[in-house]
Amino acid sequence: MSKLFLIPVMVAGSLLMAGCATQEAVEHAQATADQALAAANAAGQKADQAQATAQSAMSAAQAAQQTANQALQGVTDLQAEHKKGQRG
Repeated sequence: MSKLFLIPVMVAGSLLMAGCATQEAVEHAQATADQALAAANAAGQKADQAQATAQSAMSAAQAAQQTANQALQGVTDLQAEHKKGQRG
């Protein structure tokens, strides 16, 4: 449960216990809590999307690194063959 949700609930609870809460105050506290919960849920979804994007970027970076390593190995092999050709 979100901490943002608990604040208005605690305020409403305190007011009710003190006996001075109006129905309007309680409804306002509940609406605020609902908004906070919705915002927290939306933030969680955006965080999940960001994580998925980061994982895709990591996969692309790993593939690029592998391609670069293969290219470097090809260049190294060609250089070795060229040196052999110059000697013999």
